[in-house]
This record gives sequence, C-alpha cells and structure tokens, in this order.
Amino acid sequence: MELTKTVKIQIKLTAAADGDLLRQAMEQYCLACDAVSRYVFDHGFVLNTTKLQIVLYRDLRTQFGLKAQMAQSVLRTVTARYKAVRTQLKQKPYRYQDEAGKWQKHAKDLTWLWHPISFQRPQLDLVRRRDWAIRKDGSFSLNTLDRRITVWPVLNHWRDYFDGTWKLGTAKVLTSGGKWYLHIGATKEVPDYTQDQTVHVVGVDRGLRFLATAFDETGRTIYRSGTRALNKRRRYKHLRAKLQAKGTKSAKRVLKRIRQRENRWMSNENHRAAKALADYYGPKTLFVLEDLTDVRFATEKVAKDRRYEQVSWPFYQLEQFLIYKAAAQGSLVLKVPADYTSQRCPQCGAINKQQRDHDHHEYRCACGFQANDDQSAAMNIQQLGNQWLTGTAKPRYTRKRTG
Repeated sequence: MELTKTVKIQIKLTAAADGDLLRQAMEQYCLACDAVSRYVFDHGFVLNTTKLQIVLYRDLRTQFGLKAQMAQSVLRTVTARYKAVRTQLKQKPYRYQDEAGKWQKHAKDLTWLWHPISFQRPQLDLVRRRDWAIRKDGSFSLNTLDRRITVWPVLNHWRDYFDGTWKLGTAKVLTSGGKWYLHIGATKEVPDYTQDQTVHVVGVDRGLRFLATAFDETGRTIYRSGTRALNKRRRYKHLRAKLQAKGTKSAKRVLKRIRQRENRWMSNENHRAAKALADYYGPKTLFVLEDLTDVRFATEKVAKDRRYEQVSWPFYQLEQFLIYKAAAQGSLVLKVPADYTSQRCPQCGAINKQQRDHDHHEYRCACGFQANDDQSAAMNIQQLGNQWLTGTAKPRYTRKRTG
C-alpha cells in the first residue's frame, strides 16, 4: 500500500529581495488560477489539462509572466480543485427547496456551481527538479518569475524524508504570520496488512467527553480526555462573540489574528491522541473505529450554549491522523458499522438505549454488566474487529490515507 504525507518545512530567506520575488510569483500564480477557473466555469467545465493547455498556455506565459512549468502547474491546480468539488457533490449532493417547499437534491455534477471557484490565498506550486531542488549543502533552490533563489530550512526534521525511501513531489510555497513554509508531498510504499499478522485488536470510541476511549484484547481501557478541547473551544467561542459585538477596527484585527489559532490547536490535540495510540500498541495492531460517514448530530436536543462544541467535533480528522500513523508502523485502521455500538451490551448482546445513563456516563444491563458508557462502546467496537478477523463479519477497512 502507499503511504502519503505532507512534509511541512519552515524556511528562511537569504535576502529581503527574495521575499519580494516569492510574493510576486505567488500573486501572479493565484491570478492565473482565477483566470483559468473562470474559463473552466464559462466553457462547460472542461477539466482536460491538454485541451486547456492548447487554449490558455500562451496567455498564461505572456499575461502573467509564468515560467513554462508554472503554467502547467496552474492548469493542474485548477482542474484538481474542480474534480475535488465534483467528488464531494457525488458523495453528498446539495439540497434545495422547490416552489412547493419540498426538499430536492441537486444533480451530482458541476452545473450547480453558481460562480467560479476562486483562489484567494496566494500560493505557488513548484515541481521537483523543474522548479525546486535540494542541494548538497542542505539548502533549497526555488524558482521564481525572475530567477532562482536559495532558502534554508529552519529545522532538520525533514531529512528523514530524503533518505531515498520516500518519493517527493510538488512543493507548495506558503506564508503565514511573516514566516515562510514549504509543504512537500511525499509518498512511500509500505507492506500490505494481513489478518494473520495481527497482535492487538483495539476498539476506539470517539466522543466529546473523551476524545478517544480504547479497549484492547487484554481488557485494558485507555481514556484520552476531551476536557481541555471542550474548554478551549468554549473560550474561543466566547472570545469571538465578544470581539464581534465590539466591532471596532482593533477587535477585527484580533479576530483576524486568532482566526486559525483554534483549528491549529485542535489539530495538534488530534495528532497527539493518534500518536499516543499508535506508539502505545506498536506495529501489527488492528485499530477498529466506527464508520461515522454522514453522521448527523441532533443539535436541537442540545442546549444552545453547547451546540458549537457538538457540531465542531473533529472526529474525522482524528481518524485520518490515526490511519496514516498506524500505516507507518505496519498497523491498520478498520471501519465498522456504528449501529447500536453505544446501546448494545458487550456481555449479553441485548440492545436497549434505556440502559445507557447519559447523565452519569454509565451503562447498566439487566444481565448485571456495568461499565462506563464510552468503555462499553469501545468494547462493542473491539468485538466487531474480532469478528472481522474470524471472518464472521466483513466491514469496510482503509488501505491508505486520503486528503
């Protein structure tokens, strides 16, 4: 199977003029993407890069001053964005109300886009060996519209990906908070996971009170608290509401500064939780998770001041982080149906939602079984993993990281 990661490298420039060259290239690249996007939108969503190249390549070179490979990258960037939107429409079509007030589904194609996809954040995609390269002294050579420049990495954590086992691809140049970054795509072939090599079977239940509750074949339960995440989200929610109510220029500047701070913090929490699980159980572990695709949260049954925490639960991100961290160690993430995992008794198999006490976070069954409600759910999920190993159940499982 193929393991995909994005290597994020902070870089420092050797001269102030190099920053101006990168900004110019990023701005022109972004404007070129917008121009191609408008053409795609106005001409029936042509997503064939060869056909687009015949029509737009010369204009991209002359109007925006792009180098040859950059012009090609613009076409690939735009078509990839539209194809991603098309995939999302196929998986989850948009809905609208007709004249009679009934809900209807949009067609699963791009014709329901009301305006072209816009590229607002400046970016620059550089193809390896054409637009960017690594030198023997550890510096990076980057292409701009005027000339090539030399930049240096701030840290050396990236060297593990340049050992020959990883295949490096396009590098994306980004700037944030006055700092410069390179995001480089890296892929690596790892052995396929086989059922007979399984050493541990771990059921993982995800939630708000506990980000992850893991139950293994030995009966051990590990809890990853979600209290810090809930408190952090509530603090940012109240801070945003206070600043928005104030409405001054200084308040808007603060809102802009903290815009992505909460998301970065939560991503770090999910990284830590996934890494802790993968490192604790090691290789040859089968992690079993509920398939929460298209899950809906009934927010109308939740107190108004707690709805934000309910709908902003980043369970999918934790799943994706665990998928690739487990694959890197020779483990596998299995997705099983989520039906009744919180209502089924792990001991006798009886299903009764009244046996779960939400207020006290307990599960009590008439057969005498009693446990934490998150623990009982993790036990049921772990049992589904055992059934898959013995061949009595065939749930879906992940083979590679997506996104």
